[in-house]
Amino acid sequence: MNRQSLAVALCAVICTVCQAQDKMVFTPQWTAQAQFAGYYVAKEKGFYKDAGLDVEIVHPSLTQSSLNRIQNNESHATTLPLAQAMEIIDDGVPLVNILQTSMNNAMVIVSRRDKNPLEQTGEKVGIWNAGFSQIAICMSIKDNLGYRWVPFASNINLFISGAIDATLAMSYNEYYQLLQTGIEIEENNVYRFRDHGYNIQEDGVYMTKEYYVKHKDQARRFAEASRKGWEWAVQNQDETLEIVMDYVEREHIATNRVLQKLMLEEVLRLMVDRESKEYEFRLRPDMVEKACQLMYENGMLSRQVTYDEIIDK
Repeated sequence: MNRQSLAVALCAVICTVCQAQDKMVFTPQWTAQAQFAGYYVAKEKGFYKDAGLDVEIVHPSLTQSSLNRIQNNESHATTLPLAQAMEIIDDGVPLVNILQTSMNNAMVIVSRRDKNPLEQTGEKVGIWNAGFSQIAICMSIKDNLGYRWVPFASNINLFISGAIDATLAMSYNEYYQLLQTGIEIEENNVYRFRDHGYNIQEDGVYMTKEYYVKHKDQARRFAEASRKGWEWAVQNQDETLEIVMDYVEREHIATNRVLQKLMLEEVLRLMVDRESKEYEFRLRPDMVEKACQLMYENGMLSRQVTYDEIIDK
């Protein structure tokens, strides 16, 4: 083989090595929206590729949740609120948090009767049938509110129709949907959990412990690239919104640009730690302890779920 042929052969080998990437499927906990903008950015801007990862983003369906997918090894990572992750761990499915994005709780209760939600004892309150409501249930029990929970899927129709007296909502999602309908909402009609001693972190990225133990380096690279995606989103919100809308349209999600812009802005605000005023990207031990205490005392956990078992060291 002459020198030129050898050089070509070596280039081909190097290119093949460079192109070899670990395949990975990531499933957010809900349909395409700005709540997951950082992961879309990491995919579209090549941050995952640069980390040696071939990441496919697959959203859950009505028949298959993100948790089902990771339990069946169809997906390798998902997003979950801290409280829900703790409940799943308590149910016997060990999970490991590899990245924390939320530093603040986004949940609110909105009243439709010009009332303070704390004065609506025993009234009907909408609650997601997909979960995400553990802290709200604890609050209702602890504060002796006796709410009658009425499950809903993913919209605000029950509230608008008057079938319920109040509803749980995320400050980045359903709250803005209600405002877009033209309903006037005063601040005294809104109970923000983070302002009343229930500031429990929400979204983080989780893997089953079984998968994590076998793929620690992959988990680290995915977390670092995802964080890079979120940091880029903070600095480039207009372009990030365009990326989000591409995913929304691809998935045929019924939404609008204004709502997704508001969602993106709120999600990014919620990522800033209240004390340090920084984007910390870490699960706080004190938040785990607070969530555990609330849920254990109110019968939502059968045992103490600790920080050390959620963060594999």
